[in-house]
Amino acid sequence: MPSSDTHSETSAAKGVGLTDLIRGVVKMAPHAPGMIKHAPGLIHRPPHAKRTIGSIFQKHAAAHPDRPFIRFEGRSLTYGEVNRRVNRYAAVLADKGVGTGDTVAILSKNNPTDLMVVLATVKLGAVAGMLNYNQRDKVLSHSVSLLDATVLVHDPDCAEAFESIPSDALPPHVFDFAAFDEASAGRSEDNPAVTATLPASTKAFYIFTSGTTGMPKASVMSHNRWFANLSGIGGLAVRLRHSDTMYVPLPLYHNNALSVSLGSVLAAGACIAIGRSFSASKFWDDVILNRATSFCYIGELCRYLLAQPEKPTDRQHAVKVIIGNGMRPEIWDEFAERFGIERIVEFYGASELNLAFVNAFSVKRTAGFCPLPYKIVEYDEHGDPKRDGDGRLTEVGKGGTGLLIAEISERVPLDGYTDAEATEKKVIRDAFKSGDAYFNSGDLVRDQGWAHIAFVDRLGDTFRWKGENVATTEVEGALDSYAAIAQSVVYGVDVEKTDGKPGMAAVKLREGSDLEPQKLADHLYGHLPAYAVPLFIRVVDDFEQTSTFKNRKVELRDEGYSDTGDDPVYVLAGRDRGYVDFYEDYPADVTNAKAPKG
Repeated sequence: MPSSDTHSETSAAKGVGLTDLIRGVVKMAPHAPGMIKHAPGLIHRPPHAKRTIGSIFQKHAAAHPDRPFIRFEGRSLTYGEVNRRVNRYAAVLADKGVGTGDTVAILSKNNPTDLMVVLATVKLGAVAGMLNYNQRDKVLSHSVSLLDATVLVHDPDCAEAFESIPSDALPPHVFDFAAFDEASAGRSEDNPAVTATLPASTKAFYIFTSGTTGMPKASVMSHNRWFANLSGIGGLAVRLRHSDTMYVPLPLYHNNALSVSLGSVLAAGACIAIGRSFSASKFWDDVILNRATSFCYIGELCRYLLAQPEKPTDRQHAVKVIIGNGMRPEIWDEFAERFGIERIVEFYGASELNLAFVNAFSVKRTAGFCPLPYKIVEYDEHGDPKRDGDGRLTEVGKGGTGLLIAEISERVPLDGYTDAEATEKKVIRDAFKSGDAYFNSGDLVRDQGWAHIAFVDRLGDTFRWKGENVATTEVEGALDSYAAIAQSVVYGVDVEKTDGKPGMAAVKLREGSDLEPQKLADHLYGHLPAYAVPLFIRVVDDFEQTSTFKNRKVELRDEGYSDTGDDPVYVLAGRDRGYVDFYEDYPADVTNAKAPKG
């Protein structure tokens, strides 16, 4: 079994004991009535039940129309106001032929209109296709084609991305925000009749995730699975009150924002404060402006906040509980102490995964607990589950590190991707007995005991950086389209005290060509999302072209940026400076959010 990354031995070493759980139960006591209300939703969610995101939202709007629901840049919209506008939007979509099972593509940065178009879509039983506004050209066109949408609604702030979509790839009906608002004027403000008839099994969202194919895949989020977030994460772990406000600085095309955060808000009838974008220097100012008592995070966000100089706003906010994934164990206590956070609700999940872990018991340095069936199994040097002589998988023992797989059953169904073939590739059949089925998470985790895990690393041909899964083949495609590069190999590398792995590329130049580092950076920024642009470029003379080429990739990854012999290594300074020669302090600059810039 391959060794885990360098920080995993310390990051996941602590086990979870009975004393930890008892302390957690004591902390839960004041929230017991709400938790009891939500507990059944985690255990039993019949797919035929007439319960959807739209129905629970409009019930809150009917019961508490004057309660704030959306806050943006300090200004509030009530449940009643939002519901009326959402219903007008739904009328426009219905007029353009959107009905149950149809798709509305949404290309937007964070703002209230984005969320209201989502709610209008799901009220009709249609699917909100959440496009990633960082994508461009062929990648974005591929994503749009997967959706096969009836309508596309786009934010004017996403003009560069929208204009990169070929006109023949667009749906029949396209609106920018202004045109959509204009079309909704005077429309009915009544709840769509269809909302009350929709079963929980109805599809709600398509969330894009990178896969080993190099092109994004659209994972399916049904209303029923979304309610697992509302009940299990929101109701049992986050435990907001209706007077709370959750600040969401993460993009709404992420499940962290759209499912976990929105689910936590609607579990309590609370308020969601939408951050336009994340800014480490202005984060606490925006939290205070929006009167937030909670926020969602990814690990990088927390590290960037800690890297900021200390200032009074560190403690002048009202935040007591945060929810997210990727909080590094070594900064857990420091973050909580500096910013006065009482509870860190770390969770583990994925857009396509049929279960999630959540730190409901408020144990430190854990990705949490899951009551649903899963296994942690041994894996081979390629990251695939390892089968024994009888063709079966082997579980690791308590405290061991292995590949997380989730059982697929009628009780815990798999929504998967829009592409059935892509879904089947992630399913492990006959794992422990004939006829069983498990979903391969592609992630290494450590068994901490008492159904708790700690995240260790991501396997396969993707690596995680800036809260995004980066497909190596997508980055290799961008590098190989650069005139001076004959071939490239991309992998994630460890940088101490960072969350995830930044990208590194080994490249072979064409004969007689120069790399031209600034030109290369401009090319990559033009073809990839910023988070996918490699931080390290290593120029090699040649690659081993053998049947064990995958192992050569492992060797390159193990050599990283510090064991490269005489090979030149360049590092990404940022958009303006491009790539520069490697310097000794660069990894520390990455750790401290000083590089890359822009």
